Amino acid sequence: MALTFYWYPNCGTCKNAKKWFETNNVDYTSVHIVEESPSKEEIMNLMEKSDLPAKKFFNTSGKKYRELSIKDKIKDASTEEMAEILASDGMLIKRPIVTDGEIVTVGFKEETFQENWK
Repeated sequence: MALTFYWYPNCGTCKNAKKWFETNNVDYTSVHIVEESPSKEEIMNLMEKSDLPAKKFFNTSGKKYRELSIKDKIKDASTEEMAEILASDGMLIKRPIVTDGEIVTVGFKEETFQENWK
């Protein structure tokens, strides 16, 4: 199973996820979420496969999220509008996002990784 690991190298949560992959000998391809931000279409696809509400894809604790008042902008936004906002800046995306093309996880919880990626 080839995993795609969207991450930001300075993110502590991403580092924990990367360490989990290495400890558990899980192969993955890493994608720098800021330098290679997913497109609106890719984000829509990830959202659809994750079964999570679109709002869960936002990095709500991020500086950019607060600076740009994203909370107010997405209050009544459609999924498509939210995907467009996320695609505009990788720092707005909650990370890490991991997918094998079928399953998508957002954030890092050891139990979730154990369940999906081991």
